[in-house]
Amino acid sequence: MNGTVLFPALLVMAAGVMIAVQAPTNAMLSKAGGSPVLAALISFVVGTVALTVTWLASGNRPAASAFAGLPWYAWIGGLYGAFFVGAAAFAAPRIGLASLVTIAITGQIVAALLMDHYGLLGLPREPVNVGRIVGALLVVAGVVLVRRS
Repeated sequence: MNGTVLFPALLVMAAGVMIAVQAPTNAMLSKAGGSPVLAALISFVVGTVALTVTWLASGNRPAASAFAGLPWYAWIGGLYGAFFVGAAAFAAPRIGLASLVTIAITGQIVAALLMDHYGLLGLPREPVNVGRIVGALLVVAGVVLVRRS
């Protein structure tokens, strides 16, 4: 792996670790507060504070006009994350962390293959091929093995 790919790959791997850690910590919040929605809310408030501090420290101040031409669906990305965080807080204690993560990754791969294939949401088109389908099926097989082992 060259340097232009290595750093982003390591960054994404670290993010993956944090997603795995987030589910059980949010499950603790859910149990204490009696609600996966409350747990997700607490998680997002903490995340919002962290992102606000990071953004303010960055010095990046785009003009409001930079956002004017965006499609409506560009504004709802947080809903997807909120759904995942709430679902993970609910599911982690019921199906286990390994199952949660492998099932989530299966959903991500299926969605990614479709989005790449059709070039959705401004992505470059990358047609589905046999290798990509076999890779996705191997992930599904991994889910089955994790769940049944």
